Amino acid sequence: MFTYINPEIRERLIRDGKLLRIDSEGTPVEMSEVPNPGHHLNIMGPIPLPLARGGSQLTVNWYASVRSTELSEVENLASTLREQGGQHLFSHLASSMAVNSVLVIGSPETSENPLVRVHSSCLTGDVLGSRRCECGPQLEAALDRIAADKEGGYLIYMAGHEGRGIGLWAKAATYLLQDAGEDTYQANRSLGLPDDSRDFSDAAILLKYFGQGRAIRLLTNNPKKLEDLTALGVANIDQVKHVCGVDDHNLAYLKAKRDWGHRLADDDLSTEDR
Repeated sequence: MFTYINPEIRERLIRDGKLLRIDSEGTPVEMSEVPNPGHHLNIMGPIPLPLARGGSQLTVNWYASVRSTELSEVENLASTLREQGGQHLFSHLASSMAVNSVLVIGSPETSENPLVRVHSSCLTGDVLGSRRCECGPQLEAALDRIAADKEGGYLIYMAGHEGRGIGLWAKAATYLLQDAGEDTYQANRSLGLPDDSRDFSDAAILLKYFGQGRAIRLLTNNPKKLEDLTALGVANIDQVKHVCGVDDHNLAYLKAKRDWGHRLADDDLSTEDR
C-alpha cells in the first residue's frame, strides 16, 4: 500500500509534521485546502538517508516533493483500482507523477548564503555512469562540495528533466543523431524538439521554502537556469562555476554547451591532467 493513498497513514504523517503542502511562494498551507492547479507542492520528510556517493559517505535528510494536482489524480486512480480489485495495476501509478527530491546536507538552515545544486535527472550519467555527458561527475562533485562547505546546503534533484526535458526515449534518438555528426542541440532540433524544455517552477518553489528568502550560491554553468529561477521569484542568486568530468568522450558535447551559452572557458574544457 502506498503511503500517499492510505488516508490513515496520510493523517498520521500530517500530525507528525512529516507531510505538508506549500504554495507557489513556498509558504505552508493547510492540507485540507483545495490545491491550486500546478502551484501547490506536497513535501514528505525529512527522511534520514545515508549515502555512499561522492568522495565520502555522508547522511543527508531527504524530502520527496510532488505537485498536489498530480498526487490528486493518482489518488483518484488508486481508489478506482482498489474498488475494482486492481491492486496488481498499482505499479502503473508510479509513472503518473514526477517526484522531485531535496537533499539537506549539513545544517544549511543556519547559513546566510547556502550552497545549492539544482540537478536535472540523467539516468545514463547519474546511474549508469555514462561519460557522454558530465552529469554523473557533476552530481558527485556537488555532493562533495556541499558536504565540505562549512554550513552545508541543498541538492534539489529534478525528475522529468531527462535530456533537458525531452525524455529518455527521445534522448536515445538524439544520441544516434549525435553519432551521425550532429551536436546535442542540432539533434534536438532534428527531432522537432526545443533546445531546452526543462521546467524549473517546482525547483523555484522548493528554493523559496527551504531558502526562506536567503541569498543562495548556485552550482551551475548554465545562465538559463539562473534566468529561469530568477524569473520565477528566487532572488539573490550567485552563480558558482561547477566544472567537472571533462574528458574525451564528452568534450564535443561540452563545447556545444559552451557555444549555446554555458559559462565555460577554454581552460575549463582542457582534458590534460584529468
